[in-house]
Amino acid sequence: MKPSEDDIVLKLLHTADWHLGRKFRAFNEDASLKLSRARLEVIERIFNEAERHQVDAVLCAGDLFDEPQPGREWVDGLLEALKKRSWTNRPVFLLPGNHDPIEPDSVWLDARFRKNLPEGVHVVEAAKEYPLANGCVLWAVPCESRAGQLDPTSRIPKRAPGDERVRVGLVHGSTFDAPNAQTNFPIARDAVLERGLDYLAIGDTHGFRFIPPERKQPPTIYPGAPEATAFDEKDPGSVAVVFITRQRRAMVNQRRVATWDWEEVSVTTIAELRQLATRQDLKSRVLRLHVDLRLPAPELDEAEQLLERLAGTEARHGAVGVLDLQRHCLELDVSNVEAWSRALPSVLQATVTKLRTAAEDPLRRPAAQRALFHLFRSTRKAS
Repeated sequence: MKPSEDDIVLKLLHTADWHLGRKFRAFNEDASLKLSRARLEVIERIFNEAERHQVDAVLCAGDLFDEPQPGREWVDGLLEALKKRSWTNRPVFLLPGNHDPIEPDSVWLDARFRKNLPEGVHVVEAAKEYPLANGCVLWAVPCESRAGQLDPTSRIPKRAPGDERVRVGLVHGSTFDAPNAQTNFPIARDAVLERGLDYLAIGDTHGFRFIPPERKQPPTIYPGAPEATAFDEKDPGSVAVVFITRQRRAMVNQRRVATWDWEEVSVTTIAELRQLATRQDLKSRVLRLHVDLRLPAPELDEAEQLLERLAGTEARHGAVGVLDLQRHCLELDVSNVEAWSRALPSVLQATVTKLRTAAEDPLRRPAAQRALFHLFRSTRKAS
């Protein structure tokens, strides 16, 4: 049950892992640009959530840039997003993560960047306590290198006897809940309890989850990347909106902010490809499509047209927002070529027979299949 407004002493928006400046080299140039730009575009929606819920502070838990020295366009893009709000009573805390640690030559210490930050935006340069609304406090600890084995929460003092303030932690690192995973800046499973925190805001992995999953009070939360970066990420695309009561209980709401949904699909029949092409949700999809089809000429022709509709052409946008087409096998089934070649002139029928024989030779098969398919398309258009 949501607490009453009178009982809430602190409202937070917790986000992480923006990865501004990330390149997506597995995609073509246009698709890569779309996905890179989405990193910056989502900040507007994140800040909209902060205003919608009238939060007292915005916690950004590391890896906001994909590297310590990002391109100027990404730095200026973030500054523009921050200046557009210029909140006077809503501090924003920018925490360096392991992708963008606070090193001597990092963006976080760049004089131009620091000079242009709006008032109320804080770069966490060292482990430090910050005041929050209604007597609450934030303890934030940045990453000072790309890798390390020190638990960042170990630099947060434990709760002193008699201290009844709401205490929030902000760190970036790995937890021990992923089997066989190598940890970087390892965060103890019970750090939120050991340090006497009422909420521990962390960043690093890209899916929304409680750590550990069964403990909801006091919570340790990964909000996940607000826009996914890979197909294998579980539940990305969100931020955490947090209400903390006078009794120091934190209520966490997952709020979706992403534009893109990443999905992998495999088709092994023409019926599956037809069904995919009718979907109405493809514009917001980053779709990796695995095609494994061996079809007679008429259906192969249909499949090529469906794939063109999904991918688009120079003259027309595709039905899919971003398509990564994996054509593992899309070939002509030559077993029944006579079915469509009976009506052809005898000279062309003889050509079909020769090409079908050639297709039985593994070395000549690809060229023979292409020739047969081209012949099918040409004769169909002529008729």
